[in-house]
Amino acid sequence: MKEKKYKKALVIGAGAFGTSIATVLASNFENVILKVRSKDVYDAIKNGENSVYLPDLPIPANLKPALTWEEVDSYGQEDYELLVSGLPTAGISEFFLENKERFDNYLKQGISIVSLSKGIDPVTLEMADDLFFDLFPKYRENFTFLSGPSFAKEIMMEQITLSTLAGRSRKVVMQVMEMLEAPYFKCLGSYDVKGVLLGGALKNVIAIAGGIIEGLGYNHNTRAAMITRAIAEMLRFGQVFNARPETFYGLSGMGDLILTTTGGLSRNKNFGLELAKGRTPEEIIRSQRTVVEGYKTAKAAFHLSERYQIRAMIFQGVYKVLYEGLEARTVIESMMRVPAKFELE
Repeated sequence: MKEKKYKKALVIGAGAFGTSIATVLASNFENVILKVRSKDVYDAIKNGENSVYLPDLPIPANLKPALTWEEVDSYGQEDYELLVSGLPTAGISEFFLENKERFDNYLKQGISIVSLSKGIDPVTLEMADDLFFDLFPKYRENFTFLSGPSFAKEIMMEQITLSTLAGRSRKVVMQVMEMLEAPYFKCLGSYDVKGVLLGGALKNVIAIAGGIIEGLGYNHNTRAAMITRAIAEMLRFGQVFNARPETFYGLSGMGDLILTTTGGLSRNKNFGLELAKGRTPEEIIRSQRTVVEGYKTAKAAFHLSERYQIRAMIFQGVYKVLYEGLEARTVIESMMRVPAKFELE
């Protein structure tokens, strides 16, 4: 058996993506502790798979679930070299405020944190970096942010996957990229934290739109048009946050957008497909455990577009369907009646 390069990592959140990244880490770390919230998920992982979120996909033996902090600490309170937050954006502030002293202690030791969150808070209009930097202002360089075209199930199946890892410190980003590297998984580095986070968040809204148009019977022409115009709208959001335009044409922008609007494993696209059948957003959300980040991000994107006067017809159209109860076909038809402009205007 190959000797592991690193000692121990802690992953918070045992949803599909958190579990898949924990599995990647298990190829490089002697032990990966996965902090779990739900007893059924905990029991499933104890039995060798996360059958709640990723059925029939085995978990490495060195990936250990922990239901409580006491159980986390039972594996030892030293030797941590990496922390991963797999929490949805809406859960970051509450969880890390509640456990601030613990994470202050980790950060004081120079341990890096990777955030997997892909969303924008609909109330504060903040992204994951804002939330973490507000809580831990002295340790901004310890944080990195992972985003890119990566379905959790395919990572677990060891399908070759590339993602972007953004952070403020080159040294930290390089170290974390090495920790996250596996024969089938690789990260490319970036300093454009805002661009990477915007791409990861906004594409979820467009994935909902992709599901809606597919569910309504529109085909390849419509999908290609929507993806292309969505990138133009995402670039306008990027300008507000001084994000680099090229980031939106990379893995965390165009790459993730194509995957989530066309791939059958996309939760956000499937949410859109269900909407096209006539179900309400609330009904769909109540019927499942997985988080549909695009639902709340659609509200955030709408308010950002209003606040900063961003021309974003697709994002505003999704908001009208989700929060104002408009018929999707009516919204699409109204968009087609908008006077034509030059493409780059």
